[in-house]
Amino acid sequence: MPYAPLPQPTVRAIDRLARSAHAFHRFAHHPLCARYADELIPLGKRARLCRGCANAALGSIVGTLAACYWRPSFSLTFVASVLGLGLFLSSFALRLPKWMGRGCASASVAFAWVSGMRGATGASLILALGILLVGSLFLALYRKRGPNRGACRDCPERLSSTACSGLRPIVRRERAFRRLAQRSIDQAALQNGRS
Repeated sequence: MPYAPLPQPTVRAIDRLARSAHAFHRFAHHPLCARYADELIPLGKRARLCRGCANAALGSIVGTLAACYWRPSFSLTFVASVLGLGLFLSSFALRLPKWMGRGCASASVAFAWVSGMRGATGASLILALGILLVGSLFLALYRKRGPNRGACRDCPERLSSTACSGLRPIVRRERAFRRLAQRSIDQAALQNGRS
């Protein structure tokens, strides 16, 4: 039996609930326990940022501003692109500090891409296009891999049958969101059945 589409007010209400439920950990990407405290940047009482993502964003801004301020040669642009992509790729195999694996890599790639786009030669534009393609592929693979929800190797709670203390607040919020969303869906179905 096909389901009737949900009314737009119900869809918007569920979207608001989802944003609210996930706001405190949306940009955290790590368990919220004390063992991962150095991987997160607290913002206020409850919101958190992933240190790696914050370094990547800051590096991208610094690289972009540097390329806008300074007009480097093609060879320096090429070296920056190789350095940035090399750092990104090595971060899959090595445990680099966040400022290096994310921050310096993002700064180098952003610098090379913006410099290539500003370059007057065809080679500069081809380099910028190559950076864009490789960067898009890297981002797609990174997103496809998704967050690692497995137990941490050194966590004393890894053999527990319940969610670890770092994921417990996220699990509680997700369950509450599901209950409220289902209630909204049920109410919409009842109203749809009456009409």
